[in-house]
Amino acid sequence: MNAIQDSYPDELSHCYGCGRLNLDGLQIKSVWNGCEAIARFTPFSYHTAVPGYVYGGLLASLIDCHGTGTAAAAAYAAAGREPGTAPYLRYLTASLRVNFLRPTPLGPELVIHGRVKEMSGRKVIVEAWIEANGETTVQGEVVAVQVPEHLLNNLLNQGERED
Repeated sequence: MNAIQDSYPDELSHCYGCGRLNLDGLQIKSVWNGCEAIARFTPFSYHTAVPGYVYGGLLASLIDCHGTGTAAAAAYAAAGREPGTAPYLRYLTASLRVNFLRPTPLGPELVIHGRVKEMSGRKVIVEAWIEANGETTVQGEVVAVQVPEHLLNNLLNQGERED
């Protein structure tokens, strides 16, 4: 399966957390399986908080971008559409809540889960959590809102003007 982020148009693929065109970013890849999105990420040594543990800001970023990706994937599925088809369904974070349950060890691959808790109109609430070595270390909730079509069109047209 392809990651939802790989279906975003180029003009919308520069996010530090999940933009495939941001070579300095995290490049999170969220894969939708019909009821849940999964992403995998292995932190580097420079993602350190204290020796042996992952920096909390990185963990919040993983929850954030995975949450908006989960929202987009679920919205396409609910509309019976293939990801990346126009009009584009792109989501941004309106609210982010992160609870650090225990320190996240640096070294193992992290598995980020996302499930839709509620979907209504332009808003999707996603519950997300991060596991390290099979143990949940972080829980979060993302309130994601669909980017208005007029703003998407402005961003897409801006990309055409730069070419």
